[in-house]
Amino acid sequence: MLVKQNESLVLLIDMQEKLAPAIDQGKEVEQAAAWVLQIAVQLDVPVLATEQYPQGLGVTLPALAELVPEDCVMEKIHFSALREPLIAERLKLSGKTQLVIIGTETHVCVLQTAMDALAAGYQVFIVEEAVGSRTEQNRQLALLRLQQAGAQIISKEMLAFEWLDKAGTDNFRTISKGWIR
Repeated sequence: MLVKQNESLVLLIDMQEKLAPAIDQGKEVEQAAAWVLQIAVQLDVPVLATEQYPQGLGVTLPALAELVPEDCVMEKIHFSALREPLIAERLKLSGKTQLVIIGTETHVCVLQTAMDALAAGYQVFIVEEAVGSRTEQNRQLALLRLQQAGAQIISKEMLAFEWLDKAGTDNFRTISKGWIR
C-alpha cells in the first residue's frame, strides 16, 4: 500500500532535549525528522508530537518544535502514545487512517505506539532514517519486529514521492529542489 497525503497524519514521538544526546546517530535522526516535518507542513499533512514525561526528559527539540503547532504537542506517561486517552482521541478525531511515525526510541515508544496503532486498525508507516534508539541493535530489532507485525518500513524519499503522487506541480518543484545533483 502507498502512503496517501490526504489519509496521513505524522506522529513525532519523544524527540526531546535530554533524550536526544543519548540516541545513536541522533543528529541524523533529528535532521531526517525535520525533513519529514517540513514536507508535511508544505503539503498540509497534520502533525502531532508527544513528549514522554517532559519534566524529566525536557521538551521537543527546538528545530522540530518550530514545525509542530503548539496545541499539537501532547504529554504522555505511557510508552505507547495510544494508551493515553487524549492522544488516542485526537488521532481518532483526525479521521486519518494512516500514521507516519518518526521519533525515539524505536524499540520502546515508537514500537509500542506502532503496535497499538496496528491493533487499532491504522496503517502504519515507519520512516527508517527518522527513528532512533540508544543502540543500533535495538533500532534494527525494533524495525524487524514492526515489519513482521505489519508496519511498512519506508524511507523519507518514498514518503515524499508517495505524498506528492506526480511531478509537474508547484509542490513537487518546491520539495524536489536539491534531490537531484
